[in-house]
Amino acid sequence: MANFVLVHGAWHGAWAWRRVVDALHAQGHRALAVTLTGVGERAHLMSSLITLETHIDDVANTIEAEELQDVVLAVHSYAGMIGTAIADRMPGRLKHLVYVDAVVPKPGESWSSTHASATREARLAAAKASPEFSFPPPDPSVFGLAAEDHAWVQRRQTPHPGHTYQAPLQFDPRRVASVPRTFIDCVQPRLGTIDSIRPRVRDASFWEGEWQRGGGARVRELATGHDPMVSAPGELVRLLVDCA
Repeated sequence: MANFVLVHGAWHGAWAWRRVVDALHAQGHRALAVTLTGVGERAHLMSSLITLETHIDDVANTIEAEELQDVVLAVHSYAGMIGTAIADRMPGRLKHLVYVDAVVPKPGESWSSTHASATREARLAAAKASPEFSFPPPDPSVFGLAAEDHAWVQRRQTPHPGHTYQAPLQFDPRRVASVPRTFIDCVQPRLGTIDSIRPRVRDASFWEGEWQRGGGARVRELATGHDPMVSAPGELVRLLVDCA
């Protein structure tokens, strides 16, 4: 039995991992999906006071409260920021860090650092216009979703806390790299805001060479869109179990 902690990306919630959680439980694993403060079923807690550190604490406190060891931590999209922070601060609690089509920052970067200026400006403008400094979700078609999957995600998405967007993350790449890492590259279709990350995780010089050192890093491709926990849960589960 392995311990999985699953962290959704922006605008989502623990609900997005439902099919993956059910499949992991059916195989006898322990799987906990975290909902970050201010979204999903915790949307009633949306506030301009929510920061990246709030979300890092959400995940760290789950690991602590559940007294988990040897955690396979799977982080989706925006939550790559969070997974990187957890690996930096709690490396001894992790068995594997899985970036699911996720942000992999350099030290001092924010989630927004690799986005096009038009994307940054639009999201910040929307946040400033919101009483709680949040910005709305995109249409799920950009994640490659259609039909019932599209409708399910569209009605469940919620605005995302805006102060997580430009918050820089400082970390020690060598400490993060002590945890074995896998990047799951969702390539059909590719999400534009992840395009700048794809060459990083294939670059031996990334993190000044630390990315390929330590516990080691690898890339696995999935022929699906940005929400594989919705569009390809079986294939994603196989990759996650392989990481365990």
